Amino acid sequence: MLSFFNSWHFYSFGRERYEECMSKLFINNLYNLRHVNLIVAVFAGSYSLVPILIEQNFVSGAACIVSALFALLLGLYTNYKMQVAMASEKFVYISMILFYLNIMALGIFLGIWSSYDRILLFFLVCSLLMFVNPFIFNVFLTLGTVCAFIVLIIIFRLDSETAVYNIIDAVIASVIGLYFSWQITKLRMGLELSTSMLEEERNKYLNQSTTDELTKLNNRRDFMQTFQRYLHNYRASDNWLCIAIADIDFFKNFNDHYGHPKGDECLRGVGAAFSVLMESMGVYAARVGGEEFGLLWFEKDAPHVDVVISSFFDLIKELNMPHEKSKVSNRVTMSIGVYVEQLGESRDVQTLYELADQALYNAKGSGRNCAVISGVKLEQYKLEPPRK
Repeated sequence: MLSFFNSWHFYSFGRERYEECMSKLFINNLYNLRHVNLIVAVFAGSYSLVPILIEQNFVSGAACIVSALFALLLGLYTNYKMQVAMASEKFVYISMILFYLNIMALGIFLGIWSSYDRILLFFLVCSLLMFVNPFIFNVFLTLGTVCAFIVLIIIFRLDSETAVYNIIDAVIASVIGLYFSWQITKLRMGLELSTSMLEEERNKYLNQSTTDELTKLNNRRDFMQTFQRYLHNYRASDNWLCIAIADIDFFKNFNDHYGHPKGDECLRGVGAAFSVLMESMGVYAARVGGEEFGLLWFEKDAPHVDVVISSFFDLIKELNMPHEKSKVSNRVTMSIGVYVEQLGESRDVQTLYELADQALYNAKGSGRNCAVISGVKLEQYKLEPPRK
């Protein structure tokens, strides 16, 4: 039966996607639960004046006031749980059941001992439209309420003709409430599913537009956007922004000798080394073109730049990839240009990129397989990988 009631989403989109969207919509139940309890509190509190002032029926008036106070407390407690972020799905389900019990108790009392039973039917219809629940939950909750109402009407109602009308009203109200709540839930779920799928597609295309397919690193577009963001957004504890441009030494010779498939394998290996650096040291890495890679990271102390570069040299050495046509080593090596900028300076992205690129040019001019580190407040120096 559950599969029957939920066939419109399980068969079309799958259970996992349904549950994901349901959890997103579920938070709406908290807001609606708070609102509907406040509505009941105001309505029942105001309605208590009718039997008291018109009929001098203080018992019915007291019943309305008790129901209003219960709804008010439940609404305030729901609001409190929302504020302290402690509300769970279990809490919402229990609160909804308490809400229904409150309405049922008020409706049963008024329906049996007075002539105001339609207050129950009104809330049965309206409250269902405010919640997004599994349909089977609404079915059991509504049928349980209506069945209890009908049984007590049959037991206590002396006027059989009025009892029949009350039972018919309750059945019709429950059918109307269930039908429209099902339709509204389908529409809201459909909207959330469509939004989720569109968001997924958007993220997919965004990821494709900012990711280098070969190395799985970010591409030049994302590098420049991140560069701009890093330049203006940083922690108070950071003092330096480090920009590095790295280039595989004699990569053209590598491609010509080993072929392009091996060249792609080399690029993927270097990309993997940068990925390790990203995970271990928080360095942002991107392939900015051909055999050229860009790095960005923050430092509290400028000398720590050497630690990052040395770690990368170790990762490249671990690749142990042959390069017979290299003029500096029989293994793949890289030249790196690093520019260290003090945060808060008014330099633009293009200028800083060119300064790092100039440092790379100097590294190539210094024999390659090394890093040249420079900055306005740093005297340019050369860092070579350990000779082991």
